[in-house]
Amino acid sequence: MSNIESLRGTTPAEIFESGLENIEQIAAVTMSVAWNDGRVTAGWSNMDPGTLARLVLVLDEAQRRRTIPPDELDA
Repeated sequence: MSNIESLRGTTPAEIFESGLENIEQIAAVTMSVAWNDGRVTAGWSNMDPGTLARLVLVLDEAQRRRTIPPDELDA
């Protein structure tokens, strides 16, 4: 099962530094960047469409479980 961890409170520099420190363990990267002027840039590296879709679905499921009351999840 996938492990979703919040990066809330982590600076972009800390995220990139951790990535560089753990580069040998990283298979692919997907990210979204919210710029100060309101633009959003999103993209992914060397992953196939199926892996990208799975990543998006796992994040969606994690977000739903955090925001939807448990009794409404299975309805």
